[in-house]
Amino acid sequence: MSNLPDPKSNSFKALRDGEHYLNKTYAKMTQCVEDFASGKINRAQFQQLYAHYEQEVSLVAQLLAESEDPDAWRQAVTEGESVLIRKRHQARSIGFAIYDNESGMPIETLGEFRVDSGLLVPMLSSYRSATTEIFRAGMRNTQMENGQWLCFVPGRFSTLITLFTQEPSDQQLDVLNRMHDHFEIANHDALESGTAEPGEMALPFLAILRQATGKD
Repeated sequence: MSNLPDPKSNSFKALRDGEHYLNKTYAKMTQCVEDFASGKINRAQFQQLYAHYEQEVSLVAQLLAESEDPDAWRQAVTEGESVLIRKRHQARSIGFAIYDNESGMPIETLGEFRVDSGLLVPMLSSYRSATTEIFRAGMRNTQMENGQWLCFVPGRFSTLITLFTQEPSDQQLDVLNRMHDHFEIANHDALESGTAEPGEMALPFLAILRQATGKD
C-alpha cells in the first residue's frame, strides 16, 4: 500500500502547499539575484535576502521530509521578513554638498552632510586634478570608516557629493546622476557665470531628502 496521503485529505493539501511555498521561494531567490545584477538592490540587501531565503528553504524542505505533522513546515515561514530586510539594509541619502568645479568652493549643502572637511577636501581635490576625460567618466563611490558612503557625481559646472547611510544601489546612483543633470540645466546661467548663490537655485535633491525624512 502507498504511504502517500489521500489526495483529498488535509495532510495532502498541507504537503502540496509546502511544495508550492518552496517553489515560490526559489523564484524569490532568482529574483533577488536578478535585482542585484540589474542594480535594483545593494550588496547588503542581496546578502541578507539571499541568506534569509536559503535558510527558509532549508527549514521548510527538512520539515516536509522529516516531520510527522504535515503542517509543521508553516512554522519556518516568516511572512513579511523579506520586506523588512530590504528596508533595513536600503541605503538612504542623508546629505548633499555641491561644489563648484572651477573654484573648488562649496555652492550649497543640504541635509545632514556631516563629513570632516579634512577628509573631504583632499578627496575632492583628487577628482579635480584628474584629467577631464577621467573625471567625467562617471560617478565614484567610497566607503568611510564609520560605514557611511560618499558618492561623487561630476558635472560640467559642479560636483555633487552625496552622503549615504550605506552602500547605494546602482538604481539609486542613476537617480542621482539624473538629478544632477537636471540641477545643472535648471541653474545653467548662474553656474556658468559663477554667480550661483545658496537659497536661489532649483534643487532637485530636496525630493530625496523629503522622502528620507518624511518632511515637506
